[in-house]
Amino acid sequence: MDVTDAADELLTRVGRGDERAFEELYEKVAGPVYGLARRVLRDPAQAEEVAQEVLLELWRTAARYDPARGGALSWVLTLAHRRAVDRVRSVRAAGEREQRVARRADMPAFDQVAEAVESGLERDWVRRCLGRLTDLQRQAVTLAYYDGYTYREVARRLSVPLGTVKTRMRDALLRMRACLDGASA
Repeated sequence: MDVTDAADELLTRVGRGDERAFEELYEKVAGPVYGLARRVLRDPAQAEEVAQEVLLELWRTAARYDPARGGALSWVLTLAHRRAVDRVRSVRAAGEREQRVARRADMPAFDQVAEAVESGLERDWVRRCLGRLTDLQRQAVTLAYYDGYTYREVARRLSVPLGTVKTRMRDALLRMRACLDGASA
């Protein structure tokens, strides 16, 4: 009796719940099942998992085997091929899901959007309040806070005494604070 005929008889017996027949069938088909899974999946660990799943499925579904429709070995290898292809599709779908999640993660979160809007509103209020300063105050504040100059450098650039710059800055900042306090109310 060759391997194919033996597999046909063993699978029929497994379908009736014969555990000893399953052990014998397992010995005959485990290698080919793993080999097929390995060719489809290329990853030995995944091929082992698929082979194990197929052999477990073989035990559970052996009663569905119909010898009139084909040989047992062909039926078992068809199960293995389908399961391996399903695994490839599953891995591919998981990768695509991960890519979609990663793309969504690049989108700013709601808090970031709200923060950007709030920051824009604050900038608008600061501009309005700057517009309410005298030209001399606005000039001193702009040089110090936007251009990054020290008070001493501002005094040199404006050709005024350091004390004058400090007074302008103090008066300007008090007016800015009052204006911004009104904005937040």
